[in-house]
Amino acid sequence: MSEQQGEYEASNIQVLEGLDAVRERPGMYIGSTDSKGLHHLVDEVIDNSIDEALAGYCDTIGVTIHNGNAITVTDNGRGIPVDNHAEYDAPALEVIMTILHAGGKFDNDSYQVSGGLHGVGVSAVNALSEKLKVTVKRNRNVYEHSFERGVPAQEMEMTREMEPGEETGTEIWFQPDADIFEVTTYDFETLAKRLRQLAFLNSGIQIDITDERDHADDDGDTREYSFLYEGGIKEYVEYLNEGRNPVHEDVLYFEGDEEIPDGGSMNVEIALQVTDSVQSSIHSFANNINTKEGGRHLTGFKTAVTRIFNQYAADNDMLGEVNGNLSGEDVRDGMTAVISVKHPDPQFEGQTKTTLGNAEVRGIVEGVMNDGLKQYFEENPNGGQVLVQNAVEAAKARQAAEKAKELTRRKSALGGTTLPGKLADCQSKDPDDAELMITEGDSAGGSAKQGRDNAIQAILPIRGKIINVEKHRLDRVLENNEIQSMIQAIGAGVGDEFNIDDVRYKKIIILTDADVDGAHIRTLLLTFFFRYMKPLIEAGYVYAAQPPLYRIKKGGNTYDVMNETERDRIVQEKCDGNPTQVQRFKGLGEMNPKQLWDSTMNPENRHLKQLSIIDDAAEADKTFSILMGDEVGPRKEFISQNGDMADFVDI
Repeated sequence: MSEQQGEYEASNIQVLEGLDAVRERPGMYIGSTDSKGLHHLVDEVIDNSIDEALAGYCDTIGVTIHNGNAITVTDNGRGIPVDNHAEYDAPALEVIMTILHAGGKFDNDSYQVSGGLHGVGVSAVNALSEKLKVTVKRNRNVYEHSFERGVPAQEMEMTREMEPGEETGTEIWFQPDADIFEVTTYDFETLAKRLRQLAFLNSGIQIDITDERDHADDDGDTREYSFLYEGGIKEYVEYLNEGRNPVHEDVLYFEGDEEIPDGGSMNVEIALQVTDSVQSSIHSFANNINTKEGGRHLTGFKTAVTRIFNQYAADNDMLGEVNGNLSGEDVRDGMTAVISVKHPDPQFEGQTKTTLGNAEVRGIVEGVMNDGLKQYFEENPNGGQVLVQNAVEAAKARQAAEKAKELTRRKSALGGTTLPGKLADCQSKDPDDAELMITEGDSAGGSAKQGRDNAIQAILPIRGKIINVEKHRLDRVLENNEIQSMIQAIGAGVGDEFNIDDVRYKKIIILTDADVDGAHIRTLLLTFFFRYMKPLIEAGYVYAAQPPLYRIKKGGNTYDVMNETERDRIVQEKCDGNPTQVQRFKGLGEMNPKQLWDSTMNPENRHLKQLSIIDDAAEADKTFSILMGDEVGPRKEFISQNGDMADFVDI
């Protein structure tokens, strides 16, 4: 390259000092500046309070959302140190709030276990807040310090003496910086779900959340929850199993503390219960962090439970017609389990840093699970029979499903290049450009085929309601013709054989009527994708089209609106209360090709809802079990509590 094309010298190197780097590249520190990153700020602050609780100095934590979406996090721990830090010649409180990776968590004498090491700490929150104020109650005094965009606004000061009986602790108030975040509105339920999870994972700690914002609910009252679970992850399993029928009464619980090679000890907790569901629900955590991609602790759990089940089945001559041993899939059939480890030095790996990689963890978890389950089987022979027989029945169904898959594969639904006859494919063979629209009924499918952009849009009509996969194993699921067509069209397999790299379309759009039946069909399809093509949802490839309910015409103008409220607004504002025509769409099949294209299919003006698993896979799993499972009571309660929400409940 010639010198004229640009210089690259020492003067071109920019050094970002202190918290400037966080403000310059916030995504590197909190993942993103969207809603997920905004909510992560609360995680970073509350991690410090949880660490105080794990160390035995705190039992109550509070989170408050204020008007303007400022947040306050309080705890009754020891209070952040306020004495002078010799190296920086500043109060320790100021050092912690302004220096990345500064804190007591790197000193094993202060914290044996910490969840906060997963992130970058409260200093990043300070950097990304327009204003932040810390109040510390410690040493019989109350201290305050305030900051603006990470910079001290004044010196720390002692404001008063503590009252007799007043508890020590820390209060952090912060206002996220609107110049940094794309979204600055906190979602109460998102925060509540995370705090509930933390309360389950840390038994005996009370965590409160209060929403003080105006019109927090329909009555204008303040919304608040208080979470306290003395039973810890045992209660977590019971909570996740709402909507499922356990095959044995008690939740099994195993715990152990083991020394690790580099010093210190690791705590292991395991809770499980088997239900008559055909789906498993296994969730692993390390230092309160949801290890979504698993890791050595999950591997140790799976290895031990598979080995002990097989040993019990062989010793009691239970395998019968099963060909070979029970697989891991068999023993986990219908099982809900939570594995939680607390390690003094967790090593996170994987693309999203949610895989626990410490080598010693597998053996420790395997040992705890092995000893605990063996003892349970010895002391509860009837319970052992019930659990293992459930796995045996699952093995029989699995082997039947394998035969069904092989038969289906011969019909080209799972293999080969033949596409379903009802599919009107698009011209593009590039998955990045191509989209598959799954339409409700042949009538809507016909209009969609005529109205589409056939360069990029493929149409697959399905008849009626597909099988509810929440209630049936894979052998029955694969007998459904509509599901076979979807598997064949998407082209990436199903279940354990699903490979996201083989998908033929990176936009899969569910196009159903805007009525109750359409919502039911959409939910059935989403349940299938969640259970047997979950990577599609995780990758953000699944969408739901939102067809309009009304078309309003006034003169030469046409307005497509999604609901009655919008209809009334358009009539008043655009039509002076006297429109030429208001058409109510009863179904997609009633639209002609041009109407369907203009209102619902045209990428320029259509309304699509991208379906995603927000943060908590355990909550998503529970939601599908409640909505699509056998238990009527929990489903009625869920619908009653969420009936006034948006058209789509976040998964």
